[in-house]
Amino acid sequence: MALIKKVKGMTPKIGKNCFLADNASIIGDVEIGDDCSIWFNAVVRGDVHYIKIGRNVNIQDGVVIHCTYKKAAVSIGDNVSIAHNAIIHGCTIENDVLVGMGAILMDDVYVESKSLIAAGALVSKGTRVKSGEVWAGVPAKKIKNIDEKLLHGEVNRISSSYNMYASWYEEND
Repeated sequence: MALIKKVKGMTPKIGKNCFLADNASIIGDVEIGDDCSIWFNAVVRGDVHYIKIGRNVNIQDGVVIHCTYKKAAVSIGDNVSIAHNAIIHGCTIENDVLVGMGAILMDDVYVESKSLIAAGALVSKGTRVKSGEVWAGVPAKKIKNIDEKLLHGEVNRISSSYNMYASWYEEND
């Protein structure tokens, strides 16, 4: 069973039809929408500011989501995939976004809808990623505009697949 921990009187709110891996940690001022999945070793720690996660979001294995005390909360829209070992810190991610494996998004980053952050990218504090852009590198820079094939073949495909994957983990009591 996932660790769901109250901090400073704030208990996480979890939507309907969510999969929470046995060793996922969801702490404090966190709201998670319907049809989300929080995978193994993921940490969603809303102890110093709030974290709001929309619908149909998958937070994959080893992801860390955190904030900066009284300065930078986290807001994640709908149909977002945050891939293995990414770090999301004090930033905003709109709808239909893929954040690649090992990517880091720092405080006050704003990622507009229908965008992709490549694996291993480091998106520096205060960066704005405009709708339809692909960013990569260290520090991350825009490398191209997203095309329909990439948007539907990767961004949308991954976000829609994770509920199916979660269904494989039904408990057999």
